[in-house]
Amino acid sequence: MFETVLTIIYLVLCLVLIASVLLQSGRSAGLGAIAGGAQSLVGKKKGLDEKLGKVTTYVAITFMLFTILLVVIN
Repeated sequence: MFETVLTIIYLVLCLVLIASVLLQSGRSAGLGAIAGGAQSLVGKKKGLDEKLGKVTTYVAITFMLFTILLVVIN
């Protein structure tokens, strides 16, 4: 029972980690301004990128700890 609950939490962590990585803008996001110029008009949301970076870091650390925990339990 305990192992099943940990596995479900682990799967949710996997999905959150994937989503947080995919939602971040890449380092080459500034190259889009050359073609469209929309980013130079609207600007970049630095606050959101910083928050997503922190969330990704915390979720990745939790993911690694859960991985170790599940290996030790099995």
